[in-house]
Amino acid sequence: MHSHGAHVEGEAMSQETPSDDSLVGLLKGVEDFSRNVFPETQQLFSELAEGQSPHTLFITCADSRVVPEMITQTQPGELFVCRNIGNIVPGYGEMLGGVSAVVEFAVAVLRVRHVVICGHSDCGAMKGLLNPESTKDLPTVEAWLRNAQAARSAVFARKIEGPEAIGAVIEENVRLQLVHLRTHPAVAAALANEAIQLHGWVYDIGEGTVSVLDAESDRFLPLADAIRRESRG
Repeated sequence: MHSHGAHVEGEAMSQETPSDDSLVGLLKGVEDFSRNVFPETQQLFSELAEGQSPHTLFITCADSRVVPEMITQTQPGELFVCRNIGNIVPGYGEMLGGVSAVVEFAVAVLRVRHVVICGHSDCGAMKGLLNPESTKDLPTVEAWLRNAQAARSAVFARKIEGPEAIGAVIEENVRLQLVHLRTHPAVAAALANEAIQLHGWVYDIGEGTVSVLDAESDRFLPLADAIRRESRG
């Protein structure tokens, strides 16, 4: 999942776009894209205007610090992205809605070859999961986080507390959502046909790297180790 040529997101970030939190700032950002970034990648967008064929469904958190295309250095058209609080995939039939529809469409229609569930450090949703009092006035968030409750239970069962608990629940939640993902009929069928691979990642915002869940050991490996294993495989 490497970019071919200059990466659009990176180019956009390098421009003199004002870091303005007003609507004008957003509009000027679009203007900058249209004038300076788009012309350099017009051929790519001309092809994408006719359709898409992404290789990966990337399910991650809605957190503003997580930018899938930047992290993976991919071009537009490579990732089919689904974002929500806590990078959650409800089990099939539990809560049919946006995430279930995205999974079904990506796997059954777009026929993506990979699905990545990517958690991240300092995740507010996972902090809320560990401290239910913090979400008592957020009924929708509270209900949504029930889809991750088993991750909290697993961490508490291992008697992990204090600062280590947040890292543990972030990892456990990725494992749990991969379990949920397998309950979706389109995914189950693709797995049976060996047409898809599922992956669990945790992105470290402060370090700018990813740890990767190893299926054999059920442990998260450093990026370099994961690359070596994939290269050998």
